Formats: sequence, C-alpha cells, structure tokens
Amino acid sequence: MLVKTESVSTALPPPGPSGSPRVRVHTPVGSATAVWRGGVEDAVGRHRIEWAVDANLLWGRNTWPAELAEPGVREEAGRVVLRGRLRLTGDGAAVLELGDSQVLFDVGSPPPPDSAWVEIGVEVDKVELYPYLL
Repeated sequence: MLVKTESVSTALPPPGPSGSPRVRVHTPVGSATAVWRGGVEDAVGRHRIEWAVDANLLWGRNTWPAELAEPGVREEAGRVVLRGRLRLTGDGAAVLELGDSQVLFDVGSPPPPDSAWVEIGVEVDKVELYPYLL
C-alpha cells in the first residue's frame, strides 16, 4: 500500500515499543497513528508499507461486523480500527483485505463467517508499519 507518513508531535502519547517512533499514516482508505519500523530518518514521506498487527482476532471483543462494505482505516479512542473483508485460511488464521493490502491475523476465538466485512480495533502500539522497496 502506498502511503504518506508524518511525524507525530511529542505532545501525543510517547513513542511505541522499544523506542520506535509513531507516525501518522495517511492511506487511500483513511488515516491513523502507528508504530514505524523503518529507519527514523525515513519516518516522514511517501512509502510502500506492509501492515503488521500483534493481536489475535477475538470475535465480539476486538472484531465485529462492519456497517460499511468498503475498506477503511481510522483512529478511535486510542485504537486503530481496520475495516475490510476477512478471508479465513485453512490453518486457523485470517487475512484482512484492506484496500490493496492484506493483513494477517491469528484467530483467537470462533471466527466470523468467511468473506465477512469486519472492523478490527487494536491498540496503537500493536499496529506496525514496515516500509519496503519494489
């Protein structure tokens, strides 16, 4: 996913785990704050990124049916909310289709129906962005 990132003000919550900086990420489907896993000198700019989320899907707790059947990213009450179509894999995992990206999750409770539009809410410090070059 091609995104624009900008530095987060020091007036906001402290940097992410291990001192990694937080960035505001602007995607084609919305924006939120996340932990930057690239070089600090590259934290501001345009990047192709991969999403990594350190959280299991827990239906009814951090995962629920989406009201809109379209991808989205937003920040709400200190959490990043990712909205997309969820595809279940045969090995107990799931893939969230988020625009032109895919985000892999482990399923920690009975999963939602395959191909359901869902929203997943995760603490900001558990959402990481990894830049890559094509």
